[in-house]
Amino acid sequence: MALRDWQPGQNPPETEPSIIKTYESRPQLPIRIFFPESYRYDESVGSEGTRTPLPTLFTIHGGGFVVGEPSDNDAWNYIFSNLHNALVIALNYAKAPGSPFPGPVSDLEAQISAVFADPDLAPFIRQDKVGIAGFSAGGNLTLSVSEFPAIREKITAGVVPIYPVLDFSVPPKLKSETRRYKPTLGGVRGADKDFLLDLSETFDKAYIPDGHDVRDPLLSPCFADRSILPRRIWVIGCELDMLGHEAWRTASRLAGRKVPGLGERIGQEEPGKPRVLITDGDERFAWEEKNGDGEIKWLCVPDAVHGFDMKHGASADEATREDGYLKRDEIIRLAGKWLFGQ
Repeated sequence: MALRDWQPGQNPPETEPSIIKTYESRPQLPIRIFFPESYRYDESVGSEGTRTPLPTLFTIHGGGFVVGEPSDNDAWNYIFSNLHNALVIALNYAKAPGSPFPGPVSDLEAQISAVFADPDLAPFIRQDKVGIAGFSAGGNLTLSVSEFPAIREKITAGVVPIYPVLDFSVPPKLKSETRRYKPTLGGVRGADKDFLLDLSETFDKAYIPDGHDVRDPLLSPCFADRSILPRRIWVIGCELDMLGHEAWRTASRLAGRKVPGLGERIGQEEPGKPRVLITDGDERFAWEEKNGDGEIKWLCVPDAVHGFDMKHGASADEATREDGYLKRDEIIRLAGKWLFGQ
């Protein structure tokens, strides 16, 4: 299907990757590779054996470090690849409790290194335009794996953690009190309890080894020193998500701004305008800081729950799904522009 046949706010009917492959270092973890449909990767070898490189985005799926697959984000990856004429590589990692921390971080380090060493794939990567994005647990892992110097130097375009879990030092119950609740929205978004709350303790216990320091920056990137992270970071949180506040705190700390206290709720009390983002004019929802250390950008997605952009996530009712998909598509557009200048 050509992207011209796709309408924003919908999922393309066909979102299969161009290639699925594994590497010897992690043979049990297949990755999914998306070339834009306009790009014939099998016909791109020039007369001198060169290949045309593409802006490249690595993505990491979520699932509380316990469940989830790279295919969960096929629609997101497919749209991004075709909208921005980019190569998208959906990474994989083993899940807890069989593979607790730091197993997934090591898996991702190995896979990224393998991609750059792959003679069949690396030539398609434009080295000066490489980004990494992740969702939920994957958002955590985007920052964690970027703390390794060998990986950080490869992430030349920036990091985009989307509704990430970044701080394991705050108990789940307290996290659930930092978000907004808006019953007038109805459906999933109007619920009076965060759906992650009943899952968080189980997932956290499966992932975090007993006695491990929950302020370890590799586990909780909220505590990572600015100097060990990539220069460009765009943190995206959700207003109706118990993880939104820690995303906000992390962005604020990395930018050198005042860090909001746990008693300061994210976002605004009243519902916002349906199906649109607030990208300027209100620093509760969006801001950007540039200095000698690089660039930190913050976006709070209004009236959005955790996983708002997922096909089979919490967005079950029609109003939530329509609102979420339209906001997803705008984030994809803006993320590509921010990462690659497109």
